[in-house]
Amino acid sequence: MRMRAAVLSQQGLPRPYAESRPIAIEEVELDGPGPGEVLVEIGGAGLCHSDLSTIENLRPRKMPTVPGHEAAGIVRELGAGVRGLKRDDHVAMVFVSSCRECRYCQGGRPNLCESSWGARTEGTLVSGARRLRRLDGSPLHHYSGLSTFAQYAVVSASSLVSIPKEVPFTVAAAFGCAVVTGVGAVFNTAETRPGTPLAVVGLGGVGLSALLGAVAAGANPIVAVDVSEAKLALARELGATHAVNARAADALAQVKDITGGGVDVAIETAGTIPAMETAYALCARGGITVSAGLPAPTSSFAYRHAALVSDERQIRGSYMGSCVPGRDIPRFMGLYLAGRLPIERLFSGALRLEEINQGFDRLAEGTVVRQVLTPNAA
Repeated sequence: MRMRAAVLSQQGLPRPYAESRPIAIEEVELDGPGPGEVLVEIGGAGLCHSDLSTIENLRPRKMPTVPGHEAAGIVRELGAGVRGLKRDDHVAMVFVSSCRECRYCQGGRPNLCESSWGARTEGTLVSGARRLRRLDGSPLHHYSGLSTFAQYAVVSASSLVSIPKEVPFTVAAAFGCAVVTGVGAVFNTAETRPGTPLAVVGLGGVGLSALLGAVAAGANPIVAVDVSEAKLALARELGATHAVNARAADALAQVKDITGGGVDVAIETAGTIPAMETAYALCARGGITVSAGLPAPTSSFAYRHAALVSDERQIRGSYMGSCVPGRDIPRFMGLYLAGRLPIERLFSGALRLEEINQGFDRLAEGTVVRQVLTPNAA
C-alpha cells in the first residue's frame, strides 16, 4: 500500500529543524503483514526525547528510517498465526517485543528480552524483514520495530497490547513509552509504597508520568526537581507537594529540609549525568536512586563506594519501567480511566505530519511535554 510517512535521512543536522529539515514527508510503500505481524493504522504517535536523540545523532541508527516508537492505533490486518488480536481492535505499541521464550521473558522481565536488539540495530522487524521502501524501490529502515511517524505501520504482534476504545489516541500513545517508563519506574522498579518520600528529577513526558505515578502510589512528600519554572508549576498542579529549581544554589539543602534528611526514592528521568548526580545526592541513607533516563552511551556516573555500602544505598536502572506490557498497560489505563492517572494533562497538542520538524524544535527547547502526531487526521 502507498502511504505518507516521515523519513529521516541524515542525523546530526543543526537546529532549528524547521530550517534544516532533517525529516521529510514522503509517499512510501508499505508491504502487508507477514506471519506474526499486524498492520496498524496510526491514531497518534508521541514525539519523545529518544526520537530527538536519534535526530541529534546521539544514538546512530541505520539511515534512511521512518522514526517513531510511541503510538496507538487500530488493527487493520492480521498476518498468519496472529492470536489474541482482531481487526478493529485498538492497541498501544511498545518498543521492545517479547519472544516469550528466553530467560528474561520466562522470568517475568520481557522488557529485557533481547530478541529485538539485533533488529533494532539493523533497522528491520523482529523477523528480519523490511516492509518499508521508497517509491523507487530503495529500502527504508524500521525504527525500534515500529516506525510510527506514518499513516500505517507493520509491526510484530508481540509489540501490541489491546486497549479500551474509549481512551483517545492522543492519550493512549503515551502509554507505550512515557507512561510505562515513568509510572513503571515508580511502581515496579522502586516498588513505591504509600508515604514514601520521593523526588522526580527531570520533568519531561517520562518525568511527569513518574510524578503522576508517585501521586497514584501515595508517595509523600513528592518533590519535583527541574530547571524550568513552567514545568515546576505544572508539577505542582499535578500533585507535587514541593517544587525545587535544580539551578538554585541551595537546591539540595531545600530537599533535605523538606524531607528531614533526604528522600527514600529519587527517580531520574532527564538522561543527563548532572541529573543523575542530583538524584543520587537527594537520597537519604538507605535510599534508592532509580535512573530511567538514557544519556549518551559513553556517559559515566561516579559515586563514593564506601558510602554505597555504609549507607545501604541502591542504584537501579529502569528500562521501560521494568514493565510487563500485557500486565501493566491495562493496569495503568485502569488508573487513567478511574481518574487517578490524568495523563491527558501532559498533552501539549496534536501535530500534522508536516509540522514534525517544528515539533522537535519545541521538544528540544523544553517548551512542551507531549506532542502527538495524528498522521491520518483530515
